[in-house]
Amino acid sequence: MNRELKRVSIVVMLMFVALLSSTSIVQAFQADNLSADPRNTRTLFDSYQIERGAILVAGEPIAQSMPADDDFKFLRTYTNPELYAPITGYIPINGEPTGLEFALNAELTGNSNSQFFDKIGALVTGQDPKGAAVEVTIDPIAQQAAWDALGDYTGSVVVTEPATGRILAMVSKPSFNPNLLTVHNNAEVTSSYDALLANEKDPLINRAINSLNPPGSVFKLVVTTAALESGKYTPESTFPNPSVFTAPGTTSEIKNSSEGTCSAGETVTLATALRLSCNIPFAELGLELGDTAIRETAEKFGFNSNYSIPMKVAESTYPRGLNDPQAAQSAFGQFDVRATPLQMAMVSGAIANGGVVMAPNVVQKILAPNLSAIQTFEPVELDRVMSKETAATLTAMMINGVQDGAASNARIDGVDVSGKTGTAQNGSTDPFTLWFTGFAPANDPQFAITVLIEDGGGMGQTGFGNKLAAPVAKEVLEAVLNK
Repeated sequence: MNRELKRVSIVVMLMFVALLSSTSIVQAFQADNLSADPRNTRTLFDSYQIERGAILVAGEPIAQSMPADDDFKFLRTYTNPELYAPITGYIPINGEPTGLEFALNAELTGNSNSQFFDKIGALVTGQDPKGAAVEVTIDPIAQQAAWDALGDYTGSVVVTEPATGRILAMVSKPSFNPNLLTVHNNAEVTSSYDALLANEKDPLINRAINSLNPPGSVFKLVVTTAALESGKYTPESTFPNPSVFTAPGTTSEIKNSSEGTCSAGETVTLATALRLSCNIPFAELGLELGDTAIRETAEKFGFNSNYSIPMKVAESTYPRGLNDPQAAQSAFGQFDVRATPLQMAMVSGAIANGGVVMAPNVVQKILAPNLSAIQTFEPVELDRVMSKETAATLTAMMINGVQDGAASNARIDGVDVSGKTGTAQNGSTDPFTLWFTGFAPANDPQFAITVLIEDGGGMGQTGFGNKLAAPVAKEVLEAVLNK
């Protein structure tokens, strides 16, 4: 009898070990694969059983979950979808979310560490689970003004608050309607997504943070900062003023946009070179400074760094180990220098903020279902790029560029605007990339702005920054200054 009982016990134990092993393998090694399997509808339905928190602009939802009469229980809907799509992103039923829907997915679903006790409390009291809401820093007036001013151009407008780094507007065009990607029909979502992917203008790209372009002459602000901070240069420092410059060891010619000298005379000052946005004096300055000094200054502004807002931002780059001709070209934002509009907004913002660059951020608060603040985002200083004196000098030089220089189309009656335009080359026949970056009012900066227009604004190589980008900046600044 004991022998039979022992055999049964061994069999039961072996069965228990087999069961424990199989469940452990499933949980530890196959959980992700099972969750990703399109045949596993239970995981998909479960993710929609919780009311996802809203994304709010000035207290009003631009993304929210509405009751749905199907297995998903809630439908994610977006207000003013194209206007806010680069910020909200979307959460489809058959793919990964994007934008804030991805970056703050844990908070929006109520699964972040800071919401643990709220989740337990809801279980104890029998309340339906609900995610946290996200209040963004976007100013609806600034966002709408940026959208309207950019018109039909392919590009981006970013408006920030220099003292805090808060992003007040972030527009990217062309945009898309995320409501088409959140319907509870796999075939419809796939069809809409494929159509967006096939669009040659890439509407799914948030150009404010993920479009890398040569910055052209707006990068001269970084080089001027490096020069002034070195203590070897002032706005009155002079440089040879030829109409054509050939970098040492090459036959490649560098010219000013005017195709002539920067101004009358055999020499030209740094102040005049920046005001008129001349390439040759900056190429000469780049050779004198060297690529290391330029790169170190660029990195203080945020180049060659990874950061998030909390969406991941593409890394703006200034290359290492440049030879003399490459350093000369980089000094006016060409060669392999690349920047996002947000990065150039950080450059202008740092000058406006007395030389301190602030961490950019698009989220103000995380709010519990009862609207109490779970987390509030405070301003964060990233680096002191320059002294207050250098910042004041650069501000004055940029004012001159708007009042009587290459950024004159950004002038606003009764307001001093500090600004810099850029017209960047992309190849011998490709359309230019057009820029404006600056801030206003210059004596008490409230708004920093960067405008990017890709594909030459439809004008190929005949458009330039002051003609197309500066007027966009002017329109946006007028709107926010007069609100």
